Amino acid sequence: MSDDSFVREVNEDLRNDQMKALWNRFGNVVIAVALLVVLGTAGWRGWEWWRDRQAAQFGDAFLSAVEQADAGKQDDAVAALEELARSGSGQYPALARLRIAGETLEKGDKPGAIAAFDAIANDSAFEEAFRSVARLRAGLIAVDTETYEQVKARLEPMAAAGQPYRSLAREGLGLSAFKAGANEDAAKWFREITQDAAASGGVRERATLMLDLLAGKGVATGAS
Repeated sequence: MSDDSFVREVNEDLRNDQMKALWNRFGNVVIAVALLVVLGTAGWRGWEWWRDRQAAQFGDAFLSAVEQADAGKQDDAVAALEELARSGSGQYPALARLRIAGETLEKGDKPGAIAAFDAIANDSAFEEAFRSVARLRAGLIAVDTETYEQVKARLEPMAAAGQPYRSLAREGLGLSAFKAGANEDAAKWFREITQDAAASGGVRERATLMLDLLAGKGVATGAS
Protein backbone atom coordinates (compact mmCIF):
# COMPACT_ATOMS: atom_id res chain seq x y z
CA MET A 1 0.00 0.00 0.00
CA SER A 2 1.38 3.37 -1.00
CA ASP A 3 1.78 6.17 1.48
CA ASP A 4 -0.91 8.17 -0.32
CA SER A 5 -3.40 5.32 -0.07
CA PHE A 6 -2.58 4.80 3.56
CA VAL A 7 -3.08 8.48 4.33
CA ARG A 8 -6.42 8.52 2.48
CA GLU A 9 -7.70 5.51 4.41
CA VAL A 10 -6.59 7.03 7.71
CA ASN A 11 -8.35 10.25 6.81
CA GLU A 12 -11.52 8.39 5.86
CA ASP A 13 -11.44 6.46 9.14
CA LEU A 14 -10.95 9.68 11.04
CA ARG A 15 -13.83 11.34 9.21
CA ASN A 16 -16.06 8.35 9.85
CA ASP A 17 -15.14 8.39 13.52
CA GLN A 18 -15.77 12.13 13.66
CA MET A 19 -19.16 11.73 11.95
CA LYS A 20 -20.13 8.98 14.36
CA ALA A 21 -19.08 11.14 17.29
CA LEU A 22 -21.02 14.10 15.95
CA TRP A 23 -24.09 11.95 15.31
CA ASN A 24 -23.91 10.43 18.78
CA ARG A 25 -23.69 13.92 20.22
CA PHE A 26 -26.12 15.84 18.00
CA GLY A 27 -28.22 13.18 16.27
CA ASN A 28 -31.24 13.74 18.48
CA VAL A 29 -31.04 17.47 17.85
CA VAL A 30 -30.92 16.91 14.08
CA ILE A 31 -33.94 14.62 14.25
CA ALA A 32 -35.84 17.11 16.41
CA VAL A 33 -35.10 19.98 14.01
CA ALA A 34 -36.14 17.88 11.04
CA LEU A 35 -39.40 16.97 12.77
CA LEU A 36 -40.05 20.63 13.57
CA VAL A 37 -39.54 21.57 9.92
CA VAL A 38 -41.88 18.81 8.75
CA LEU A 39 -44.54 19.62 11.36
CA GLY A 40 -44.22 23.35 10.74
CA THR A 41 -44.68 22.88 7.00
CA ALA A 42 -47.65 20.58 7.57
CA GLY A 43 -49.16 23.05 10.02
CA TRP A 44 -48.76 25.95 7.60
CA ARG A 45 -50.33 23.97 4.77
CA GLY A 46 -53.15 22.96 7.06
CA TRP A 47 -53.76 26.55 8.11
CA GLU A 48 -53.79 27.68 4.47
CA TRP A 49 -56.35 24.98 3.64
CA TRP A 50 -58.53 25.96 6.59
CA ARG A 51 -58.27 29.66 5.70
CA ASP A 52 -59.24 29.05 2.06
CA ARG A 53 -62.11 26.81 3.14
CA GLN A 54 -63.38 29.44 5.57
CA ALA A 55 -63.11 32.17 2.93
CA ALA A 56 -65.10 30.02 0.49
CA GLN A 57 -67.80 29.41 3.10
CA PHE A 58 -68.05 33.10 3.98
CA GLY A 59 -68.17 33.99 0.29
CA ASP A 60 -70.98 31.52 -0.29
CA ALA A 61 -72.86 32.89 2.72
CA PHE A 62 -72.54 36.46 1.45
CA LEU A 63 -73.72 35.57 -2.05
CA SER A 64 -76.63 33.59 -0.63
CA ALA A 65 -77.70 36.60 1.46
CA VAL A 66 -77.50 38.87 -1.59
CA GLU A 67 -79.65 36.43 -3.55
CA GLN A 68 -82.21 36.44 -0.74
CA ALA A 69 -82.30 40.24 -0.77
CA ASP A 70 -82.71 40.30 -4.54
CA ALA A 71 -85.57 37.82 -4.20
CA GLY A 72 -87.38 40.16 -1.83
CA LYS A 73 -86.51 38.27 1.35
CA GLN A 74 -84.91 41.26 3.07
CA ASP A 75 -85.45 40.07 6.64
CA ASP A 76 -83.82 36.71 5.94
CA ALA A 77 -81.01 38.41 4.07
CA VAL A 78 -80.32 40.87 6.88
CA ALA A 79 -80.34 38.07 9.48
CA ALA A 80 -77.78 36.10 7.44
CA LEU A 81 -75.66 39.22 6.89
CA GLU A 82 -75.72 40.07 10.60
CA GLU A 83 -74.45 36.58 11.40
CA LEU A 84 -71.69 36.99 8.80
CA ALA A 85 -70.79 40.37 10.29
CA ARG A 86 -70.44 38.71 13.72
CA SER A 87 -68.65 35.50 12.84
CA GLY A 88 -67.04 36.13 9.46
CA SER A 89 -63.36 36.80 8.88
CA GLY A 90 -61.30 38.73 6.39
CA GLN A 91 -63.25 41.46 4.65
CA TYR A 92 -66.62 39.70 4.76
CA PRO A 93 -67.79 41.44 7.96
CA ALA A 94 -67.23 44.81 6.26
CA LEU A 95 -69.04 43.66 3.12
CA ALA A 96 -71.90 42.31 5.21
CA ARG A 97 -72.28 45.55 7.15
CA LEU A 98 -72.17 47.62 3.96
CA ARG A 99 -74.93 45.47 2.52
CA ILE A 100 -76.99 45.74 5.72
CA ALA A 101 -76.72 49.52 5.53
CA GLY A 102 -77.80 49.35 1.90
CA GLU A 103 -80.80 47.23 2.83
CA THR A 104 -81.70 49.77 5.50
CA LEU A 105 -81.71 52.45 2.80
CA GLU A 106 -83.85 50.23 0.54
CA LYS A 107 -86.48 50.19 3.28
CA GLY A 108 -86.57 53.99 3.15
CA ASP A 109 -84.87 54.51 6.50
CA LYS A 110 -82.37 57.19 5.48
CA PRO A 111 -81.36 58.23 9.02
CA GLY A 112 -80.83 54.57 9.91
CA ALA A 113 -78.78 54.01 6.76
CA ILE A 114 -76.63 57.06 7.48
CA ALA A 115 -76.02 55.81 11.02
CA ALA A 116 -75.08 52.36 9.69
CA PHE A 117 -72.66 53.76 7.11
CA ASP A 118 -71.19 56.16 9.67
CA ALA A 119 -70.53 53.23 12.00
CA ILE A 120 -68.55 51.46 9.28
CA ALA A 121 -66.66 54.63 8.34
CA ASN A 122 -65.62 55.12 11.96
CA ASP A 123 -64.58 51.50 12.56
CA SER A 124 -60.79 51.27 12.42
CA ALA A 125 -60.99 47.47 12.23
CA PHE A 126 -61.95 47.75 8.56
CA GLU A 127 -59.72 48.62 5.65
CA GLU A 128 -59.75 52.23 4.50
CA ALA A 129 -61.26 51.25 1.15
CA PHE A 130 -64.46 50.03 2.86
CA ARG A 131 -64.51 52.98 5.23
CA SER A 132 -64.22 55.44 2.35
CA VAL A 133 -67.12 53.83 0.52
CA ALA A 134 -69.23 54.00 3.68
CA ARG A 135 -68.24 57.64 4.23
CA LEU A 136 -69.24 58.51 0.67
CA ARG A 137 -72.55 56.66 0.88
CA ALA A 138 -73.46 58.40 4.14
CA GLY A 139 -72.60 61.79 2.65
CA LEU A 140 -74.66 61.23 -0.49
CA ILE A 141 -77.70 60.09 1.50
CA ALA A 142 -77.26 63.12 3.76
CA VAL A 143 -77.91 65.37 0.74
CA ASP A 144 -81.61 64.55 1.23
CA THR A 145 -81.70 64.80 5.02
CA GLU A 146 -79.07 67.27 6.26
CA THR A 147 -78.10 70.90 5.72
CA TYR A 148 -75.54 72.02 3.19
CA GLU A 149 -73.08 72.78 5.98
CA GLN A 150 -73.51 69.28 7.40
CA VAL A 151 -73.02 67.74 3.98
CA LYS A 152 -69.90 69.88 3.47
CA ALA A 153 -68.45 68.53 6.70
CA ARG A 154 -68.96 65.02 5.38
CA LEU A 155 -67.97 65.32 1.73
CA GLU A 156 -65.63 68.27 1.32
CA PRO A 157 -62.54 66.30 2.45
CA MET A 158 -63.43 63.64 -0.13
CA ALA A 159 -63.81 66.27 -2.88
CA ALA A 160 -60.19 67.42 -2.74
CA ALA A 161 -57.92 66.90 -5.73
CA GLY A 162 -56.44 63.42 -5.83
CA GLN A 163 -59.16 61.78 -3.74
CA PRO A 164 -60.51 58.64 -5.45
CA TYR A 165 -64.20 59.54 -5.09
CA ARG A 166 -63.83 63.28 -5.62
CA SER A 167 -66.24 63.50 -8.56
CA LEU A 168 -69.10 61.82 -6.70
CA ALA A 169 -68.34 63.86 -3.58
CA ARG A 170 -68.39 67.08 -5.64
CA GLU A 171 -71.68 66.04 -7.20
CA GLY A 172 -73.21 65.50 -3.77
CA LEU A 173 -71.90 68.87 -2.62
CA GLY A 174 -73.25 70.57 -5.72
CA LEU A 175 -76.70 69.07 -5.28
CA SER A 176 -76.77 69.97 -1.60
CA ALA A 177 -75.71 73.54 -2.37
CA PHE A 178 -78.34 73.77 -5.12
CA LYS A 179 -81.05 72.58 -2.73
CA ALA A 180 -79.93 75.16 -0.17
CA GLY A 181 -80.03 77.97 -2.73
CA ALA A 182 -76.24 78.41 -2.61
CA ASN A 183 -76.09 78.57 -6.39
CA GLU A 184 -72.56 79.98 -6.65
CA ASP A 185 -71.25 77.11 -4.54
CA ALA A 186 -73.25 74.65 -6.62
CA ALA A 187 -71.73 76.05 -9.82
CA LYS A 188 -68.26 75.77 -8.31
CA TRP A 189 -68.67 72.08 -7.45
CA PHE A 190 -70.22 71.15 -10.81
CA ARG A 191 -67.58 73.15 -12.69
CA GLU A 192 -64.81 71.27 -10.89
CA ILE A 193 -66.31 68.02 -12.15
CA THR A 194 -66.39 69.17 -15.77
CA GLN A 195 -62.80 70.41 -15.53
CA ASP A 196 -61.51 67.11 -14.12
CA ALA A 197 -60.24 64.92 -16.95
CA ALA A 198 -60.56 61.86 -14.70
CA ALA A 199 -64.29 62.36 -14.07
CA SER A 200 -66.41 59.59 -15.55
CA GLY A 201 -68.73 60.32 -18.45
CA GLY A 202 -71.94 59.89 -16.45
CA VAL A 203 -71.08 62.27 -13.63
CA ARG A 204 -69.61 64.76 -16.10
CA GLU A 205 -72.84 64.78 -18.12
CA ARG A 206 -74.94 65.33 -15.02
CA ALA A 207 -72.66 68.17 -13.91
CA THR A 208 -72.95 69.80 -17.34
CA LEU A 209 -76.75 69.61 -17.17
CA MET A 210 -76.71 71.24 -13.72
CA LEU A 211 -74.43 74.02 -14.99
CA ASP A 212 -76.84 74.65 -17.86
CA LEU A 213 -79.71 74.78 -15.37
CA LEU A 214 -77.83 77.23 -13.17
CA ALA A 215 -76.88 79.35 -16.17
CA GLY A 216 -80.58 79.51 -17.06
CA LYS A 217 -81.16 80.98 -13.60
CA GLY A 218 -78.63 83.71 -14.31
CA VAL A 219 -75.80 82.15 -12.28
CA ALA A 220 -72.29 82.76 -13.60
CA THR A 221 -71.05 79.20 -14.06
CA GLY A 222 -67.73 79.95 -15.76
CA ALA A 223 -68.35 77.02 -18.09
CA SER A 224 -67.07 77.32 -21.64
